[in-house]
Amino acid sequence: MKPSSSCNLLTILGPTASGKTRLAVSLARELSGEIISADSRQVFRRMDIGTGKDLHEYGAVPYHLIDVLEPGQECSVFTFQRLFLQAFQEISARSQLPVLCGGTGLYLDAALRGYRMVEVPENPRLRTELANKSDTELAAILLHLVPDQHNRTDLADRNRTIRAIEIASYQPDEQEEQEPFPAIQPLVLGIRWDRAELRRRITQRLRQRLEAGMLDEIQQLHTGGVAWERLDYYGLEYRYGGLFLRGELNRNDLFQKLNAAIHDFAKRQETWFRRMERNGVTIHWLDGAGDPVAGARKVISGYFA
Repeated sequence: MKPSSSCNLLTILGPTASGKTRLAVSLARELSGEIISADSRQVFRRMDIGTGKDLHEYGAVPYHLIDVLEPGQECSVFTFQRLFLQAFQEISARSQLPVLCGGTGLYLDAALRGYRMVEVPENPRLRTELANKSDTELAAILLHLVPDQHNRTDLADRNRTIRAIEIASYQPDEQEEQEPFPAIQPLVLGIRWDRAELRRRITQRLRQRLEAGMLDEIQQLHTGGVAWERLDYYGLEYRYGGLFLRGELNRNDLFQKLNAAIHDFAKRQETWFRRMERNGVTIHWLDGAGDPVAGARKVISGYFA
């Protein structure tokens, strides 16, 4: 099957542990596709087990936006959008189909909603005003500016909170010219599971990651120069794994607390997907417990020939 004029971007989304990568790879093979990751952590090198890269699943399918930054760096939504648009245009120029795959809501929005983000410069005056604020006061300011705060890590780190306030407060120059957003015509497929089954899958995958050496990976990152506080920023696995390695959690508490936190994260992802639908993104939902590949083929039959 080849791309048609009615769709130039296939998107596969779903909560953590839903099987997005496997579905995306299967469809990319059939549709002459190349995968673009929409995962806020898989952009970092040497963060493989904790982020669930599962690179063995790709086989010969090309992928993009994985292993493009060093641990310790930051990947803003602006950075992601710039990298996504570059990959989208390069793949399209090769007459291949871009297949966006991931579960990071902000990144998916940045790719699908058609707005060109602006790189926000630092605001020295604002930073001076915020310097004497307490962490609680900074969090209150950010939540006032962005009541529906999806990225909770912006509230857990003082520097990130200040940067988030800076971005939320930014007023671009009206004369500042924006590059037009490419004409993207997406077909969005989502994988949905019964809540109890998704919880089982999340728990099983966490056990597998721990057995595969996730804690060793976290220790190696820290030994290689990534501060514990910085690892906290890279997500739940690295935050709780770091607490364990510092002796602040025992092994049982590590598993129980991390498992519960990932379940809560999956709920927030599903809430974000519902908000995307309210904002006009049509998501064709597939039953993860059935045959999502066959279900996807039925949906895309009207878009590809």
